[in-house]
Order: sequence, then structure tokens, then C-alpha cells
Amino acid sequence: MPWWAIETAAIFEFTRSFHPSPRILSYTQLMIKVSVIVPCYNEQATITQLLDSIHDQTFPRDEIEVVIADGMSTDATRGRIADYCSQHPDLMVKVVDNRRRIIPAALNRAIEASQGTFIIRMDAHSTPGRDYIQKCVNGLEEGFGENVGGIWKIAPGASTWMAKAIAVAVSHPLGAGDARYRIGGDAQEVDTVPFGAYHKRLISKIGPFNESLLSNEDYEFNARIRQSGGRVWMDPSICSTYYARPTLKELARQYWRYGYWKAQMLRRYPRTLRWRQCLPPLFVLAVIALGLLSMIIQLARWLFAIIVIPYVIIILGVGILMSLKHKTPLLAIGVPLAIATIHFSWGAAFLWGGVHKPSPLEGEL
Repeated sequence: MPWWAIETAAIFEFTRSFHPSPRILSYTQLMIKVSVIVPCYNEQATITQLLDSIHDQTFPRDEIEVVIADGMSTDATRGRIADYCSQHPDLMVKVVDNRRRIIPAALNRAIEASQGTFIIRMDAHSTPGRDYIQKCVNGLEEGFGENVGGIWKIAPGASTWMAKAIAVAVSHPLGAGDARYRIGGDAQEVDTVPFGAYHKRLISKIGPFNESLLSNEDYEFNARIRQSGGRVWMDPSICSTYYARPTLKELARQYWRYGYWKAQMLRRYPRTLRWRQCLPPLFVLAVIALGLLSMIIQLARWLFAIIVIPYVIIILGVGILMSLKHKTPLLAIGVPLAIATIHFSWGAAFLWGGVHKPSPLEGEL
């Protein structure tokens, strides 16, 4: 039996185990150029939307495969994927198990199951533009960088006024810092990009995603690219829509995770620290220390006021400006709350991560 017949049979067996109505994949369908990898867990609300956006890409559909690494979802995610595949047999979709249920493990399992020359990461709560894949491939083939990506257009994760406020806050420089993929700019070399694209052979050169990190795995991956002499390239014409967390509680959990695992990553790559990333933990530390000292020292009360009052005035001012810009009065309240949540969650978690090392199993669900 020729090699391609064996591979066809193997993929047919996989597909038959997942789809209610099996479909035989032809040899031409195996000539995959791009593998879109998607970490996924309980994404029944958005997974179909993502698959639609991949299905509608300008890049040739028969050269695309989608590899979804599912963290053993407990909702209807897998059923939604199966239904989609039965209705759209022209898009090749695979599902692999991510039993560790963490993002870097999901990415590695998806890459291991992929066939494409190029790997493009996407998330289940995002929507790429129609030319996203084509522009990523163009950037790689033209040699702009070893990892090519674009910018986020951040949308509310729900229809509530607070969800809209959170989306505005995480897009604002006070919430996003100077991250180019959030605030935009000219095409340029950057530290990191979301949902990047790279040659699969890059994994052999720098290694897979670091499964000891629960978060910041993409930044750490890009740090290794830069250390190996490669470039991370941002093209603002490559756009995807990212859906922000809908509540302050979910936002706080997200940025706590970011801050804590950023501190862990810096243990290995201390030179990747940027000055802007020092501001939230220093601010939180000053507020806590001066707040405690102000109970016994008069000078500490003045210093506490000098730090906190301008901060409150600035974020309230941003909230008012955003409410006028978007013609939504409640943003005057929601945006300052979201910005403060980002700063205090990220800063406190970073401080905690600086003194606490995770156990080998920490981060598994």
C-alpha cells in the first residue's frame, strides 16, 4: 500500500470516530499548506463563528486544515463541531484531546497532529478577517519574520454596558500599555503578536510551547524566536476580532493569570522585562505599603494621597472622554473600573508570582 493510502486510511479512521456521518478524505485534500490550530475548552457559544470565519477565508480552502485541541469540554462544543463538519464537508477539521487542559499543551498537541507547512494559531473566542490567512502566508513567504501576525480589534464579550466598557478599557493605552497589536501602528518588528503564523519547521529549531507556563506561552515562544536571531513581525493590515471578557470578575481572573505567569516567565528571560510592565506592581506595592503605614505615620498619609488621587483623576478623566467618544454615559463609570481592575489584578499577581513558584501540576484544571 502506498504511503498516501496509509495516511488517508488513518485520517479516515480519526474522522469516522468523531463525525456521526463519516466522510472519506481524498488524496488532494491531504495537500495541506496551512494548519490552523485552535486551543479550545467549553466554547459552544463561539466555536461555530470561528469555523465560519475560517471557511470564508480568501486562501484556498482545500489547502487549509483546522486542528482543534479540545480540553475535554463538558458543554456542547464537540457536538457543535461535529454538526459544522457534517454541514461543511469542504473544510477539513480535526479534533485532538488536550487532557492537560492548559493552552500550551493544547498548542503542542495540535501542532503534533498538523500536516501543514505553515502553522497559524487562532482562538475559539476570536474571528479573523477574511484575508487573515493569505496575508500571514504572504508575510512568511516574503521573509518579513519568523512569526508574522497582526492586530486585534477588540469587541465586547457580551451586550451589557460593562462588557462594552471592558472592551474599551483593554483597547486604551492605559489598559493595553504600548502593546502594538492592541493599539496599532505601522508594520514593524515587535516583541510579540497574537495568533501568529510560522513555518512548522520553526518548532524543530526553537522547541515547542513551554507547558510549564499556564499563560504568557506566546510571549515566551516569541522570546525564543528573538533569541535565536529571528524576527517577530506585526502587519496592521492583518486583523482579527477578539472578544474581551464580559465581566469585571472574569477580567480580574484573566489579568491575575497574566501577571502571575509573566513573573514566572521572567525567571527564565529577565531581559524581556519592559519598563511599562514594572508600573502596575510598583503602584500596587506603593498603595499597599503606604496604606498600611498611613495608619501610624502622617507622612505616609500624604504620600498615599499624592499617589492615589492623581491616579483616580486620570482614570475618571479617561472614562469621561470614552463616554463622550462612544456616546455611552455609563462608560464614565465602567472604563475606570475596568482599568483599575487590570492594574491591580496584574500588579498584585506579578508581585505574588515574584515570591511564589508554582508546583509542577499547578495550572492543570
